[in-house]
Amino acid sequence: MELFYAYEADGRTCRLDAEESTHCVRVLRHRTGDEIDVIDGLGTLYRCRLTDDSPKGAEAAVLSKEENWHSHPYRLTVGCCPTKNNDRFEWFVEKATELGVDTIVPLIGERSERKVYKTDRARRIALSATKQSLKARIPEIEEPVSVKEFISTERGGCKLIAYCFEGETPRQSIAEAVKGQDEVTVLIGPEGDFSPEEAALALRSGYVPIHLGPSRLRTETAAVTAVEAVYLGILAGEAQKD
Repeated sequence: MELFYAYEADGRTCRLDAEESTHCVRVLRHRTGDEIDVIDGLGTLYRCRLTDDSPKGAEAAVLSKEENWHSHPYRLTVGCCPTKNNDRFEWFVEKATELGVDTIVPLIGERSERKVYKTDRARRIALSATKQSLKARIPEIEEPVSVKEFISTERGGCKLIAYCFEGETPRQSIAEAVKGQDEVTVLIGPEGDFSPEEAALALRSGYVPIHLGPSRLRTETAAVTAVEAVYLGILAGEAQKD
């Protein structure tokens, strides 16, 4: 199944940008009259007929639409510190999109090795992964903020932090923590982990300490593992209800 992304979809017409149009018309050789599948990035799949096969700005008439196409029954935000090696963080963006994530927020922590992160490439990767994994909603990639700023922002639902707490602080399995939840926020720290001050602020702000198993994981592996645990944990709970 081929999917194209429309930068503008008004319910009657879908319009593709130059890059999507070139792929549709020049690479895949679609012509006026062909039926194509188009997503709006907000959760809707449109089945369309191509009415303008310009490689600079193709347009298609909407035949039918399906809202919440291949969506997941929860909202997941992951605040994660970009890795020193940018490729590793981009791998996380790709895999998290495939599994199901709604918002990714790059965080700059006190121990972060990468203090600057540009989001343009991550957004392109998220779009590509959305189409590849047959989804209609593209995750939002927010601009970077500090860990403390992110923690201090009011958020609802289940709030979790993966951190190597020492001493008497108990940690839950993430699979147990997300059962029965429909809104989840997960914090993943940098290579050097969160600072004690950041972790303490998270606890005071209602974040629940979690673990991802006995293995020591890289930042990007921990982030993908958390997304997968939410995906499997909540979907398993939904299956049990049925």
